[in-house]
Amino acid sequence: MTTYATEPRLGTDRTALYVEVQQFYARQVRLLDDLRAAEFAATFTEDGVFAQSPGIPQVRGREAIAAALLAAHTRRFGTEPVRCRHWHNMLRVDPGPDGTLVTHYYTLVMVSRPWDPAPVIAPSSVVEDVLVYEDGELRTRGRRITPDHHSF
Repeated sequence: MTTYATEPRLGTDRTALYVEVQQFYARQVRLLDDLRAAEFAATFTEDGVFAQSPGIPQVRGREAIAAALLAAHTRRFGTEPVRCRHWHNMLRVDPGPDGTLVTHYYTLVMVSRPWDPAPVIAPSSVVEDVLVYEDGELRTRGRRITPDHHSF
């Protein structure tokens, strides 16, 4: 049975909590950048929600998240050899009313191609996550991504 903590494991030590969340994202984004879809999806709760962009239906559950990640990559790049790097910055971590952690951050995606030494930076987005402790580990319960070109 999955258990959710009602209080962050690190209590009131906000600096340690911030570092823990940063480390969680460092692990999660490496899986994303390496296109290890099932492992990336495992960083979400079993019923996690992933809303990758306005106009694209949100998905629920690890299997659907993994499939959506691979479909988005194929939709954007086809079989073109690319390396994506997601850069998160300006992270804010706020305690939620129900023991969750609500995070907001900016993300840039850098796309490199083997024949071009200059990466393309696109898109730029704002991300809002709801994180929970599941069996002692941070997991993403919900993620909403809003690309900047959708926020005008």
